[in-house]
Amino acid sequence: MSFKLTYSTMFNPPDELHQRFETALARVVSSLGATHALHIAGGDRPAQKTEKKLNPANLSQVLGSFPAATMDELEMAMQAAHAAFPGWKKTPVSKRVEILRRVGKLIEERVFDIAAAIALEVGKNRMEALGETQETADFFYHYCDDFESNGGFEHVLPKEPISDYVSRNRSVMKPYGVWAIITPFNFPIALAGGPVAAALVTGNTVVLKGAPATPWAGRLLADCIRDAGVPSGVFNYIGGASDEIGQALVEHRLAAGVTFTGSHEVGMQIARTMLGGRYPRPCIAEMGGNNPCIVTDQADIERAVPGIVRSAFGMCGQKCSALSRLYVHEKIADQIIDRLIMNVSELTIGDPTERQNWLGPVATQNAFAAYARYTKQLQEAGSRILVGGESLRRGNLAQGLYVQPTVAEAPAEHSLWQEEMFLPILMVHRVPSKEEAMRLANETDRGLTAGFYGAAQ
Repeated sequence: MSFKLTYSTMFNPPDELHQRFETALARVVSSLGATHALHIAGGDRPAQKTEKKLNPANLSQVLGSFPAATMDELEMAMQAAHAAFPGWKKTPVSKRVEILRRVGKLIEERVFDIAAAIALEVGKNRMEALGETQETADFFYHYCDDFESNGGFEHVLPKEPISDYVSRNRSVMKPYGVWAIITPFNFPIALAGGPVAAALVTGNTVVLKGAPATPWAGRLLADCIRDAGVPSGVFNYIGGASDEIGQALVEHRLAAGVTFTGSHEVGMQIARTMLGGRYPRPCIAEMGGNNPCIVTDQADIERAVPGIVRSAFGMCGQKCSALSRLYVHEKIADQIIDRLIMNVSELTIGDPTERQNWLGPVATQNAFAAYARYTKQLQEAGSRILVGGESLRRGNLAQGLYVQPTVAEAPAEHSLWQEEMFLPILMVHRVPSKEEAMRLANETDRGLTAGFYGAAQ
């Protein structure tokens, strides 16, 4: 490519990017409807059971049939990873990073095809899909660079200061064993690829379970890992329901550690499981957020509003980092709200693979139903919807899970301030001071990101 593909590219993409995406999209669409396999013990294995995955932008379009692993297939994957662990942990760091950099290179070479598939599967626009896919390649490069630059985290320590004999010391970080990775639907390849790269480069073996709503992304990652020559059993990919296969994966006797991204409730359950038993096992859990932004009376309104819109409504708000709570100083609240209404009303909604559309559908039927429930609540208890608030059932949009981006003004005591809705819904509240805004912003047990628009001092 004649340009570097990053998330920043989406703000000023060259025509070459769009041309290459559209060519890749045509290739991907021509292959829809295939039946996909599990990846266990170095080979692609037909699943005993598969489930059809539909395009959330067009529910009449079948993307393919994807594996829903049985308990027997889960056991095969765990046993394969367990058997491969001794050899992989003894593989020299130089060899591990050589193989894993090849994975990154293959992802980068296939970035447009993978992004097209993700746009179809998740409903994110082409720029977000491309940014996520390139980020996945960068994860593999970064973890290899980091592990290498730290000498594989094996360091010689000073000798003991004893005169009559020599005592040599070193610090060695060793892999745990079979690492289970459970991923969410919203970043289905990046939040799989990052943890996979980290686990593999450090000498662990992996069993990856993708989200039931987005099985294709994990399968495409498995293709890159397979084609890069990762040894048999070192990486395994399964699918299936989170409350069955996911729970069994966490509770499996061979699971030495877990990386999970998802809800607070499930993450805490997994953490408690990993801490129980004969000894505690490591658990890396990222469990969502309920993220505030404060706008003071000194803020640059022209800069604040576009940032608010991008944060709140990118990928239909289905991001743990998305803005959902906006606290605006009462002196400028009317100006901010008027501009928000204008900006949100101008967002283009439709097929996310088409260049002109900024917003696609929500990713799941559950999210579509939740949107109707939340917007109904926002019409009650002293709140009012300022823009949006409707599920879209007209024209071509009637075939998909489309909803309007929504801004609602609500009193501070409304119950939805404390809920992570994970939807294109932004709640707004007027405040008399930045101190009051800070107090309200901190009234959450799910802090992850925050924004602040004010004046430079």
